Amino acid sequence: MAQTRAVTPARPAQPAILDQRALNRALLARQLLLERVERPAADVIEHLVGMQSQAPNAPYVGLWTRIAGFQPGELAGLMTEPAAVRASLMRYTLHLVTARDFVALRPVFAPLLAQRFRVSPFSRNVVGVDLDEVARLARALIEERPRTAAELGGLLAERWPGRDRLSLATAASHQLALVQVPPRGVWGASGPPTWGLAEAWLGRSLGTDPAPDDVVLRYLGAFGPASISDIQSWSGLSRLRTVVDRLRGALVTFRDERGRELFDLPDAPRPDPETPAPPRFLPEFDNLLLGHRDRTRVMDVDRATPLFPGNGAVLGSVLLDGRFAGGWRIVRSDAQALLHVELIAAPAPGARQALADEGGRLLDFVASGSDRRDVAIGVAG
Repeated sequence: MAQTRAVTPARPAQPAILDQRALNRALLARQLLLERVERPAADVIEHLVGMQSQAPNAPYVGLWTRIAGFQPGELAGLMTEPAAVRASLMRYTLHLVTARDFVALRPVFAPLLAQRFRVSPFSRNVVGVDLDEVARLARALIEERPRTAAELGGLLAERWPGRDRLSLATAASHQLALVQVPPRGVWGASGPPTWGLAEAWLGRSLGTDPAPDDVVLRYLGAFGPASISDIQSWSGLSRLRTVVDRLRGALVTFRDERGRELFDLPDAPRPDPETPAPPRFLPEFDNLLLGHRDRTRVMDVDRATPLFPGNGAVLGSVLLDGRFAGGWRIVRSDAQALLHVELIAAPAPGARQALADEGGRLLDFVASGSDRRDVAIGVAG
């Protein structure tokens, strides 16, 4: 009689470990910062799942640093068509997205907007007010024509005298699907933040699917490999573990050097960690620096995320060898435009000239009307 041998079950393969440099190069590849691409601006905006846009002109610089030959008129045309809009979505911050993405993303983030309002001081200022009535009246007012928050709040206060005007306007904005309308955000133009009804402005109906599954997959395509906490930090959404568990069969997993589980799309680019990374100038609030809870793949753990105040290609961040290396600002006087670059440490040999050359290209883009354009590079401290 043959003797039966016990079979030891094979241990499941352990996920590969990705160090900081591997994660950095993967992120740069997804963010189109290893080399400029020849793609339409609308495609790049959708690939990035939107671009943070508190500074109205920041996305123009963000697209210039990613797209070969990008010209501001391309994005300005998308915004006036309108095929792209600025609206509050991820993290309840202002983002530039395509019209197609806005109608799909708004139902996913509507609960986040409502929750953020409920815990805000604005909510406490309108206790006892019928918020459904606020929304109905605000809709009618904005259907007449787009309104600024100050204008809308003043008109709503006629119905609820004594109530804080900004709080009334904010209550309406959290219930209605609103977008900012031009000229705000159009290169070379200016105007106060003015809000219109999304469906009317875009000529599109809002989507109805609130499930975040597609958002999670698209985030990984633009920011992965990433942890669940990274996805939640970027999006502002919570309880995404259930969503990721539902998607596991379509994902691959890794570990970082601290053992944390990272998720990714199987076919997403993960370049050789030794791939060269050219100097890059990022605009204010670029999501490269804001897209993860753990930002050590792009900056030192003990350094605060740079959220430079600014408006339209004035202040931003510098990348050297793919990592945050300092800030930049442009100073104009008469016919001169001077790009000030302040690094946090002396650049590696050869990096200074490459940075100066890239800075010259940035000046050609944002200050083409200046007769004289110069780059000054310094080191802090």
